[in-house]
Amino acid sequence: MTTPFEGHEVEARLRPSAEAYRFDLDQALASMVALEATVPADAYTASILGTERIGNGVVVSPGGLVLTMAYLITEADQVILTRNDGRRVPAHVLGLDNQTGLGLVQALEPLDLPAITIGSARDLDTGDSVIAAGAGGRTHAVAAKVMARMPFAGYWEYLLDDAIITGPAHPHWSGAALIGPKGDLVGLGSLTLEGRDNEGQARPINMFVPAELLPPILDELARGKSPHAPRPWLGVFAQETENHVVVVGVSPNGPAARAELKAGDLILAVDGMPVSDLAEFYTALWALGPAGVTVPLKVLREGDLFEVEIRSMDRATLLKKRRLN
Repeated sequence: MTTPFEGHEVEARLRPSAEAYRFDLDQALASMVALEATVPADAYTASILGTERIGNGVVVSPGGLVLTMAYLITEADQVILTRNDGRRVPAHVLGLDNQTGLGLVQALEPLDLPAITIGSARDLDTGDSVIAAGAGGRTHAVAAKVMARMPFAGYWEYLLDDAIITGPAHPHWSGAALIGPKGDLVGLGSLTLEGRDNEGQARPINMFVPAELLPPILDELARGKSPHAPRPWLGVFAQETENHVVVVGVSPNGPAARAELKAGDLILAVDGMPVSDLAEFYTALWALGPAGVTVPLKVLREGDLFEVEIRSMDRATLLKKRRLN
């Protein structure tokens, strides 16, 4: 039987060995499922994230709650979960949280899988051993180490205060579980990044969202409610270059697009506060108030310095509303 996780096997030398852990490795890996999400072609995120999205999910309750990354299920009208034995189960989207990047789906049939314990990454330190696990059992798990704990700023107006960086990278990281020394869930796979080994050679590494961000928002996500008030959103894609915030693109129909910000613009200040990196930019933006607040920017474009006021918005208003399958 063909399964979504075939073709994403981990090299044998990188797989975890059950004898190396004090917990039941196979029991922990059994909580993983493959996740396939289908998004309508006219959805706002379809052109950016695609209409067919494949990743992983983690069973976090006996009732069939499955944790995954929000970008996999944003605007999805169909979700299918696949167990390690190939059995497929339909699910529906419950809730999304843009601040953490986490999402929750509900299986519509019994999964008959163990729920992993939600732990915390607070005690994880550089050099600690962890397992990065996707759906598919041991052949889809990596015996990894924590390489760094650091803030992470994403180009899509996203900021984590304390991301977990691990290596070697998992080949199918989206929604993968980060399993800690006690066999509990300590993080969820978000991205692959480029790192450097001791010889300076480029190599892929992974960024995980800490698991302790889930419990404070779990109940609201499970009820389909937004756990946080929406932050002001501009629809800017930005990067850091030589101590400058550089616009590299804008979201269609977003505030920045309507204000005619362009790729190559440098954002120098937010409401008079100088910004030199993405974290400063987002912090200053979100400090102005709730979604809808007017955002004064100082912008440098091809040598011309000007100021512009942009009325922010709640990005969720552009998305198709979730419905039950």
